[in-house]
Amino acid sequence: MKMSHRRSLALLGVVALLLASTLLFLYLKSSSNQTSTYTESRDLIRQMKQLNAQWETEILKARIAISHNYDPLVSPLTEMTRLWEQFQRLETTHDRGTPEWQARHEAYRTAITEKTRLVEQFKSHNALLRNSLAFLPTAEDDIQGQLAALPDQDKLQVQNIATDTYDLLLSSLEFAQVTSDDKAADILLGLNKMRVNSQRLPEQFHSPITILSNHIELILREQPVVNRLLENIAAIPVAERLDDITGQLNEDQKRTDAVDQRYHFYMLVFSVLLVLLLVYLAIHLMRSFTVINRVNKALKTVNDDLEHRVEERTRELKDTQSELLDTARQAGMAEIATNVLHNVGNVLNSVNISADLVTRKLRTSKAQGLGKAMQLINAHQGDLGTFLTLDEKGKLLPGYLNQLVDAIALEQQSMTEELAQLTKSVDHIKDIVATQQSYAGANSLMEPLHISELLEDALRMNSGALTRHHVTVVKEYNAVPQVMGDKHRLLLILINLISNAKYAMSDLSNRPRQMTLGVKIVEDTTLQISVKDDGEGIAPENMTRIFAHGFTTRKEGHGFGLHSCALAAIEMNGHLSAHSDGPGKGAQFTLQIPLKTVTEEA
Repeated sequence: MKMSHRRSLALLGVVALLLASTLLFLYLKSSSNQTSTYTESRDLIRQMKQLNAQWETEILKARIAISHNYDPLVSPLTEMTRLWEQFQRLETTHDRGTPEWQARHEAYRTAITEKTRLVEQFKSHNALLRNSLAFLPTAEDDIQGQLAALPDQDKLQVQNIATDTYDLLLSSLEFAQVTSDDKAADILLGLNKMRVNSQRLPEQFHSPITILSNHIELILREQPVVNRLLENIAAIPVAERLDDITGQLNEDQKRTDAVDQRYHFYMLVFSVLLVLLLVYLAIHLMRSFTVINRVNKALKTVNDDLEHRVEERTRELKDTQSELLDTARQAGMAEIATNVLHNVGNVLNSVNISADLVTRKLRTSKAQGLGKAMQLINAHQGDLGTFLTLDEKGKLLPGYLNQLVDAIALEQQSMTEELAQLTKSVDHIKDIVATQQSYAGANSLMEPLHISELLEDALRMNSGALTRHHVTVVKEYNAVPQVMGDKHRLLLILINLISNAKYAMSDLSNRPRQMTLGVKIVEDTTLQISVKDDGEGIAPENMTRIFAHGFTTRKEGHGFGLHSCALAAIEMNGHLSAHSDGPGKGAQFTLQIPLKTVTEEA
């Protein structure tokens, strides 16, 4: 009976678990942010339509403007291209690779490409046309000025030329506003008449009249071309294509909403089933309550203890919840704290190496031999002179003590150097914390630095890892004078770059692992420090994200090191950049900061 009861309870538990899992699955499927994405996509389309209308307005302005500044014809296209790329990035978050989407995208791209081509043609032809229209009054003034300089008896002969040039000027300007074949024919007739009449003029009038004629002919040729281009530009259906995309967005959203509603209905059905099952279980448990009361005292004691533990756990959970709330209120400090831990972790590697070396030297110290020698001396206190002069061991004791003094002196010097390195690393950790505190507003500390010595300090702090990974360091140090710089921020960047280069070559097995450190001055104004490795390289799609907070390609990485290095470079008015020819071809990180020598600072 008990076995059957247990089996039924187990079966009900399995059913309840399946229902809960199904509800969770339906919740995850229905709780998407697609609605906000559709809204954002439609907003981008609306902005592109506004820019397209602004573009056409600028084209019409350029049609009648005297200025030849065509920058307003480029800006809307540039902004539309940026918005289109942003729109496509939004689309990648959803399944919009259907033929309908591809067809609408291709139609828009074709329209925008064709419109761009026509606008470029318009700019070229309109520039020629505007120049000629702007030059007409000047050409006509030159002719009128020469005619006015003629003697009075000759002015009557050239009166027709003056009238013809003025009429042609007015007709050309009118033709630029209202283009028609009749006006073009009248202007051509006037040009022919002016050429015939100009033959009766002196030679000096021929050149100005020819120039005026050439410009008028150019207006007759280019004005219809410009008008035709404007008509073709206006006929490009960019706005219609954007409306098609908006319509497709609306249809997709309707389908998505329908799917969400179906999921919600399923959730309601399974929720009702789960509630019914829970009610049944509650009734079943209530009927079983009388059986539970008959459990022996030992079981009751265990149950009381379990309840006590549950209360303690509940209290711990409440405390944890309070801590999580405190943590949430301090979320703004998370990045700085992470950078501190990451940078301190890099330096702690050097601290651990130095501490380990000092520990091993103390464990194997020659000072232990001093204790053995003193035991021999204490054993022969009564006959110490005889022991030192006649006993074989006693004769060796003074020489042994002299050698022991030298050995202890060497050990002391070695441990002093290691402790000095340990102290330097600890000071660097304090500088890291102090510098992170300076983000609140304090300025960086500038001090005289030898860059080569700073690089050697960074190498020493990574020496243990470089040795374990068999990394060969090539130093390409150019002659660099003593400079003024922020020692801690520079050391922070160098330690991170050297550590990253070492990790980049950790899987390298087909060739030697080589790291190249370079220092040089660029254009007498910039100090350049580079760290190059022959490791795994950087994929092209990661080049723009390599300095982003939280981005990393290592499984055990956190994505804080390069981000903090980039921030430190900016704080020094510098720049940190990365270059790689691709995966498997290594990478080079280059730090450039303004050069300030000690003499300049003084």
